[in-house]
Amino acid sequence: MAERMGAEIVSVDSMAVYRGLDIGTAKPGPADQGRVPHHLIDVVAPSEAYNVARWLTDVATAIAGIRARGRQILFVGGTPLYLRALRDGLAEVPGEVPEVRERLRAEVAAIGPAALHHRLAAVDPEAARRIHPNDAKRIVRALEVAASGMPLSAAFAPAPHAVFSRQMMIVDLSRELLRERINRRVEQMFAAGLVDETQRAAAGPGGIGPTASQAAGYTEALAVLAGNLPLSDAIRLTQTRTRQLAKRQLTWLRTFPGAVWIAA
Repeated sequence: MAERMGAEIVSVDSMAVYRGLDIGTAKPGPADQGRVPHHLIDVVAPSEAYNVARWLTDVATAIAGIRARGRQILFVGGTPLYLRALRDGLAEVPGEVPEVRERLRAEVAAIGPAALHHRLAAVDPEAARRIHPNDAKRIVRALEVAASGMPLSAAFAPAPHAVFSRQMMIVDLSRELLRERINRRVEQMFAAGLVDETQRAAAGPGGIGPTASQAAGYTEALAVLAGNLPLSDAIRLTQTRTRQLAKRQLTWLRTFPGAVWIAA
């Protein structure tokens, strides 16, 4: 499609930004990247923190360059939070507060994410509606922001001028086919050397940071390397987590009005 349109591809994937994490993120290979320019891939080291605010800054630079070349743009990827921020903009959100974040992480470890999700529903019901009760990372961030007096949901009020307002297309697979492809894809990831890739990244400068290490597949591969999880269990858990992720993605995507769902 990009070749037919004269377009360049901008990745909308929160994990494809990490250099060296290739197998588990299903990045396009050198051949595909040679055919069409890709952006927002291999942006930072696995040790670095990366978030939607930083991605918006980087994507603005990519968009400016593509438009200057007179090319079309295809935003492609599966991180709906980034898509929503790209469409609606992002208000100024308070920065990280390490002591609050560490306290909330300790609570997650002690009582589980569902309990904190219940607390979030009391202080920011809109954010709680958007965040899955098991999504510990985003629950902690939402509570961290709420502690500053500003609900996280206020960051996603539609901006007067959207970054883009073109057609959005969503590839819609049957649930049976989606489940089958996810299970097969995870098996292929581990067969292709996901554990070895994780070991190389962990041995690099700074190792794998807390953001990258939460990606499905890498969490389990790290547990295998630590001797805490058999490989067969790692594959099964990654399949389960990926199916849960796909379900959350579809829930998010249904909130985009005017999107065209393409049966595949």
